[in-house]
Amino acid sequence: MDPDSGAKPPEGGASAAAHGEGRSSRRKKAKRGGKRRNAASLGHLDSVDSAASAGRPHTQETGPPARKRKRRRAKSGGSQEASHASGFPVSGERAHGQNEAQPPSGKSRNRRKKNRGGRGPQGRPLAPAKAVPNAVRMPAPAATAPTQARDMRGRAGSEASAPDTQGDRPIYVNDLYAALDLGTNNCRLLIAQPTRPGQFRVVDAFSRIVRLGEGLAASRRLSLEAMDRAVEALRICAAKLANKPVRRMRLIATEACRSAVNGEEFLARVTVETGLELEIIDRETEARLAVSGCSSLVGREARSVVLFDIGGGSSEIAVIRIGNNRSSRLANHITHWTSLPVGVVTLSERHGGRDVTPEVFSAMVAEVEGMLASFDCPPLGPVYRPGAEDFHLIGTSGTVTTLAGVHLDLPRYDRRKVDGLWLTDAEVTAMQAKLLSWDFAGRAANPCIGPDRADLVLAGCAILEAIRRRWPSPRMRVADRGLREGLLTDMMADDGVWRRVRPRRPGIGGHEEAGARR
Repeated sequence: MDPDSGAKPPEGGASAAAHGEGRSSRRKKAKRGGKRRNAASLGHLDSVDSAASAGRPHTQETGPPARKRKRRRAKSGGSQEASHASGFPVSGERAHGQNEAQPPSGKSRNRRKKNRGGRGPQGRPLAPAKAVPNAVRMPAPAATAPTQARDMRGRAGSEASAPDTQGDRPIYVNDLYAALDLGTNNCRLLIAQPTRPGQFRVVDAFSRIVRLGEGLAASRRLSLEAMDRAVEALRICAAKLANKPVRRMRLIATEACRSAVNGEEFLARVTVETGLELEIIDRETEARLAVSGCSSLVGREARSVVLFDIGGGSSEIAVIRIGNNRSSRLANHITHWTSLPVGVVTLSERHGGRDVTPEVFSAMVAEVEGMLASFDCPPLGPVYRPGAEDFHLIGTSGTVTTLAGVHLDLPRYDRRKVDGLWLTDAEVTAMQAKLLSWDFAGRAANPCIGPDRADLVLAGCAILEAIRRRWPSPRMRVADRGLREGLLTDMMADDGVWRRVRPRRPGIGGHEEAGARR
């Protein structure tokens, strides 16, 4: 008989005592085990919890009382292991979240990290965490060649990485853009990745002299040999594009295909043999792209600029006037432009490019001056003052980069030293006279000219001389960039990639290219 209550003990008292001891033992084991039971599946936890809330009586087989189970869950509800087992994302994880109240022991040591945001006080998982705006999203695997072929005209490729069209668009860390320029003399490809606002990092580049416009001035047709050279170069470009996850690309053809009677027929052959679809752009678009590609070389102090692109079959000239409200796109400031139907290939074929005498050079300059005379453009401003910096010329072509390389006396052409270089009017005159004094072999031996350009460089100098006489300037800036960089800049600006908040990525500072650099 119990001495405190005086009540008769119930039948089976020994059994009840044994049950009490067993329950106490189980509590101690559960306490030592810590969160070991939380590794069980969610279905088990829910079933036990629902049984407890329904008031189901506890037996020896059902484990500890519901009250104790509930308390234990409250302590270990943020278990990282249970969260991973449930398949829900963990939110609010602490970096050093070990439970200090229970000393680590054996295998349970790695399971005792707190995560208060993963579960509620009853041990039930919380709702999945919402995606953070502008979160970094890795792109899908590289698009296949047919996918890229459908994207040639400048549309965003949804197979490569589908952009969000809402206001807050995600960041695509590995977005790649490609631009190809098939000109009268060269075939050039550039693949780049946007970095800081207005800049991109070059991933791959290709350039080859194909002389597509060879003999075009006389026959008005692209020759079979020239087309074969161009197709071979385009096959290399197609292989480079197929091996990279290019999200958007634009492939253009300029004067040679624009003026040849079989230009469209040639582009159809290119599509069949390489899978690339090129578009022929007009002269105005070509001029605007040249300006876009060189926009970062126009200083803040400039108020007017004449930018020229001396090509193989045509030469584009744009007059730019910049007021107080400077647009982010320099092409918006073009007031006048013209495209001369003459380039280094066509001019050298008409006058001869191998043996150029001073008389032949003067004849070439006079021809280009006659073309510029019909260009209606008002004067740019007042008489230039010594040291004035509000007006200058910008040249983007192989002609001006060659002059810069010869001026620097480079043992090998180095774009990093040439792009953005300033040349005074006297220095340009001296370099032209130096080239004119060399014969064909001397020009071909120069490492910055080479045999491929030895018969073209003086024709380019004649075009440059006519431009300098029309717009005298105390200095000229050299741009080793052009249509490809303009294509990339426009595509990236249209997609708004520079409006996204991009994460800082170490290790690319030395490869970033300002504006439209190659």
